[in-house]
Parts: sequence; C-alpha cells; structure tokens
Amino acid sequence: MSTRLNHVLSSRHCFNFSQPVIKSTARTSFFETSFRVLGERSSTRSFSTSNSLRRAQVTVRTRVKGSSPSMASDYKTLKGQDFDRAAFESLLRRKVFLWQSFEPYGAVKGLFDYGPPLETLESEVINIWRDHFIRTEKMMALKCSMLTPYEVLKTSGHVEKFADYMCKDPKTGEILRSDHLIKDVIEARLKSDKEARGEKVEETEEDPKKKKKQAKAAKTAVKLDDAVKKEYEHLLATLDDCTGDDMGALIKKHDIRNPTSGNEVEPPVSVNLMFQTQIGATGKEPAFLRPETAQGQFLSFQKLLEFCDSQLPMASASIGYSFRNELSPRSGLLRVREFLMAEVEHFVDPESGKKHPKFASVRDVKLPLLDRKTQTAGGSTPTVTTIGEAVDSKLVDNETLGYFLVRIMLFMQKIGIDMNKLRFRQHMANEMAHYAADCWDCELQSSYGWIECVGCADRSAYDLSVHEKATGTFLKVREPLKEPKKVEEWQANLDKKKSGPKLKKDQAKVEAALKNLSQELKEKCSISMEKDGKVEVPVPEMEGGKVELDRDIVTFAKETRMETMREYTPNVIEPSFGVGRILYSLMEHVYWTREGDAARSVMSFKPSVAPIKVLVVPLQKEPRFASLLQELEQRLDDDAISFKVDQSGVSIGKRYSRNDELGIPFGITVDYESLEGKGFTLRDRDSTKQVRASLDEIMEAIVKMCKGKESWEQVAMRLPAFESKDE
Repeated sequence: MSTRLNHVLSSRHCFNFSQPVIKSTARTSFFETSFRVLGERSSTRSFSTSNSLRRAQVTVRTRVKGSSPSMASDYKTLKGQDFDRAAFESLLRRKVFLWQSFEPYGAVKGLFDYGPPLETLESEVINIWRDHFIRTEKMMALKCSMLTPYEVLKTSGHVEKFADYMCKDPKTGEILRSDHLIKDVIEARLKSDKEARGEKVEETEEDPKKKKKQAKAAKTAVKLDDAVKKEYEHLLATLDDCTGDDMGALIKKHDIRNPTSGNEVEPPVSVNLMFQTQIGATGKEPAFLRPETAQGQFLSFQKLLEFCDSQLPMASASIGYSFRNELSPRSGLLRVREFLMAEVEHFVDPESGKKHPKFASVRDVKLPLLDRKTQTAGGSTPTVTTIGEAVDSKLVDNETLGYFLVRIMLFMQKIGIDMNKLRFRQHMANEMAHYAADCWDCELQSSYGWIECVGCADRSAYDLSVHEKATGTFLKVREPLKEPKKVEEWQANLDKKKSGPKLKKDQAKVEAALKNLSQELKEKCSISMEKDGKVEVPVPEMEGGKVELDRDIVTFAKETRMETMREYTPNVIEPSFGVGRILYSLMEHVYWTREGDAARSVMSFKPSVAPIKVLVVPLQKEPRFASLLQELEQRLDDDAISFKVDQSGVSIGKRYSRNDELGIPFGITVDYESLEGKGFTLRDRDSTKQVRASLDEIMEAIVKMCKGKESWEQVAMRLPAFESKDE
C-alpha cells in the first residue's frame, strides 16, 4: 500500500544498512510482540522520507492525535461497549485469524501468517476493491515485478531517502524510532500527570520483558504545570510536521531518554529501510524488494497509453506485496515488514484543470476533513463538508483528487468500516513533497489511535519526468493540435563530426546537456559565442561538471518552425491503500459482545465480506438428516456461497455462539420438521432472530443479502418468524 513518508531527511545523515538493524530470535508470544499497547504515530509506510519522496503510501503509517485510545476509555466497540483489546486479541488467536510467522523457530517480528478466516476476508475485500475501482472506473490492471533494479529506485529517490529517523542508546546499543521515542515518553508523562490529578487512567497490557527493563523508571505520579501539559499535548498533535533536526531539538529540550534504561540517546539519524538483494549469481546487479508498487506502473506508461489509444485521462491499478525493513515493528498488522498494497495511478492532462467527468455525481457527498490549518493550531476534530464546497474553496486542490476521496470513503463504507471512525487528514506543510499540489490521508480510528490506511496525493509530473530524464525513454503524451502554430526558439546545433574526436565517449552527454538547456541559457550562450568564440556548458555527468565548446563544434541560432503536435508530461493522482491496516481496522470496527455476557463475542462482518457466509447446523447427529444436508450443501455450492457445517455434540445455541466469533452472518438449521418437508430455519447473526421457509426461499434470501441487494430486516418482513429456545 502507504504503506507514506513523513519527514524531510537531511542527506548528510542518510545511512544505508543492508542488514536488519534489529533482529529478534527470542521466543516471544504473539501478543507480547504483536499487539503491545504502545500506540503509534509515524509513517504509513512508516518511512520518513525527504520531500522529494513524499508519497501517499499507506500503506504503513500509524499516527495518534493526543493520547492513544488504548490508554483511554473513549474507544468503543460496534455496540458502544468499552473496547477490551485483550479479549479481542484472544478471539483472533483462538479463531486462527493470524499469528506470527515461523513460530516454531521463535517467530519473527513484523511478519505474519493469515489463517483461513483472515485470508478469505482479504480476498473478499480485494474483490470488492477490484470491482469498486478497476471495473467501475475502467482502470487497467497491472502485475509488476517485486524485484526492482537499483537504478530504478536510485532515480526515484528511494535509495537515498527512503528512511526512518532512529536514535541509538550508546550504552546499551538499543535502536529506537525517534518519533516513537518522543511520543511514548511524552504520553507516559501525560498519563502520570493524569494519575496525579486523580483522573481515571485505563491500565494497558505491557510486554513483561519491557516492564522488567523499565524497573528504573519512576513509579510515582508526577503532576505537570498546566503550561507544560498544554505544550506536550500540542507537541503530540504536531509531531508529524517535525524534521530530524526538529526531533533532535525536542529530545534535548524535554530531556527525553530511553525509557528502558534511562540513558540519554544520540541525535536522530536516518536509516534506509529497503531490503537489498541482487539479480543473478555474480552480485553485479544490485536490486531491492520494492517498497511500493507505483514505479512499475510509471515505467509501463507508454504501453498503457498505447493500450488505451492515447486517450487521457487514463488510470492503472496494481495489487501486490511491498517490503520494508521496519526498525521497530509492533501493533500487529499496523507496522509490518511485508504488506499488501493496492495502488492507483490516474494520469491527467495538467492543462485540463484536473477536472473529473464524474465529479458532478459526487459533488454533494459530505466528508470529514481535518485540514492543515486546524492541525497547526493543535486541533484534531474534522469539519464535515461537501466535496464540492471543499474543491470550490481550494481546500482540496482539484476535482480529480476530490472525486477519489469520495470513492475511497464509499469503498470503506461498502466493506463495513464504521463511518464514525473515519476521517481525511490533510498533509502538513513539511509532509508535502515539493512537487505535490495536495495530499490527504484516509485515517481509521482503532484502539491504537488514528491509523493512516489510504493516502491520496496529487503527485504532479514528478515520477514520469525523472525516469524520462534518467533513461532517455519518451514518457510524454503527443496529441495533434487543432491548428498548427508557429514556434520561434533557440536551438543548439552540435557538429558531431568535429566534436567526436574531442568529446569522444562524452559526446552523448554533451548533446543531451545542450538539448536540456533552457531558452534563456541558449540565448546567453549565443551572446557569449558571438563575443568570445567559446562557451562553458554545464554537464553534471562529466568530470568537473562542465565542458568548454568553441564555435567550430557548436552553434546557437534562433529558428522558426511550425508545430502540429503538442507534447506534455501527464500529472498523476495516486490513491494508495494499505490493505493489512484496513483489514485490522475493519476487524476492530465489527467487534462487539452480547449484552449481559461479555464472553459471547461477535464479529459483525457484512455478508459481502464475511469469510464464511453460512453456518449449517443439523439439530442432532441424525442419519436421517444426511440426504437433506447433501441437498443443502449442493445448493450452496451451486450459488457459490461459502459455508461451514457444525455437527458437534454441543447445543445449537453454543454452536451458533462460537461461530458468531468467526463473523458468519447466517445460519441454517436442519431439524425434524425439515424431514417432514416444512422447510428450514434461517438465523441472523446480529439479532439472533430466525425465519422459517422453503429451501428455495432461503437460498434466494441468502444470495440477495450476500450481494447487498436485500437486508435482514427486509427478509424478516416477508418470511415467517421462528422462535427458538436454544438461543
């Protein structure tokens, strides 16, 4: 997905480590290492990068405004109960949704295996994404290589700048993410202040190893001055806008130390986070596992343009895995080293005003927008406004960007995200790339805070331009002009026969440099040549960075030509989805417990995304039910409805209850009345209500509900109700 890249990096502090900075081989439990109640703040990609690389890549950024919901009681379940993360994690473990990879060998942080429920949930969500974006928006689907040559990522800027800031404890050697360090220490001080003021503080589940290391930390609650408390709260709200130097100053000013040792830390430096490898056996072709799917799409631009008959706007889409050597993976699926991304590159004519032909259809849709101005003032409450008003006022830069913000929200709604836990946050000034016109993140609230799950950026023409310059490949659009126009411009003409013996292997570099000179420089060169008989031309690729040419080799002249074609580099609007983060947020959003029985957990997945759609429950282990079960299973298979049969000896109520934890929306009971031709009962997971009808009627209802064409309430109105004592 991004993962997004959050801070400007100073190139003098960039280090490229080919080996992981942190390696854990200790045998630790899934929940000790994966779901620590630490909250998150920094990158969707979790990569801080330079302005020249700022992407909307979610793929991987967690962030919290103010105190983490995991430390407060205001984060609720779907039905409004206080969210119990320990109970939720227990459910994920018991029902085999996910676990850390390679557990028999001690597990590896930041890597997860998906069990049957989560793997199927991911497939259902991806299918809806494909239909919602690729099919509906007529996009071109691509599958690009995950192995990326070194030169590609050097050109894009990733080799130098795809990094996070880290601090080192010089006494213990421990590596700490700078933004995490600041956030964790400041939040701990605010929590201590809250305790000192007598306010209720929700206790969180600590990693036992970390708790033991923190024995040196003070246990007495300390009250802060009101001014200091206010400063800390503002610091948390604006931490995303900090550069590495800013974070270094904050660490020094607030005496922020390693919480586990109490030691001072070294100033922040940046560490490149890409996984390096090689292509071939010689090791002479360095490469990386891709940190995003976008570069493959940009380099395929001419093929895509040809495929769509050179008509813009056009869009490509790619779903695939990306990788980053995360310094401090934590919070389960929110900070991982291998993650699924779904990215769109929508190419538009920059002279079109970036209007969208379907914008009128969404103009009146309201979105919760947290703008840059509100964040700068320390606020975190979004303003609900129509996208039409936002675009008209230039809060959102253009129609195409606004259109995709709406489509992102509608997708989230379609898969079952709680709309009360969704907002769009505009990038702060320091987060924005120098070439970007605007960028917004779709953030979802979870027990870890507000999590960036989708980035949507206007990337201008940056990517195509840098790759064209590096490779000489034409990555522009040509279109006929309605009327030919006369163009008068300066030209630099190199005499290759005379220049060859002097320039030798550098001739091509000089020729390219002359071609790329601006009109203003070519005119100045003409004047210099007329006056001195020679000119100095900048050629960065040559030793010394310049070359001296005389009038025998090159001439400058103003020429007139008729232009019949227009050439331009398209701009790109890029929505980038971090699928793992969306899945985790979705699971939290649909989780709740039965009233009066907190042990009865429910996952209220929408029927369209539920991993299993139907639970088939025979009343008892009765041989006479065999033929009915066979018929029922065949009908479900014929309609491509996934199902599970539970013939265990426990009561029907218990069977339904334990499968509610898997999120199965419907249950069909086969009983003795079914043997008499009186149909079957159909149960709704959320309400536990049941109806009784023929198999044809039940199958029709299930198919319609799974396709979103009918609700349970509508089914209950037309089919006879059935009362069961087993619930």
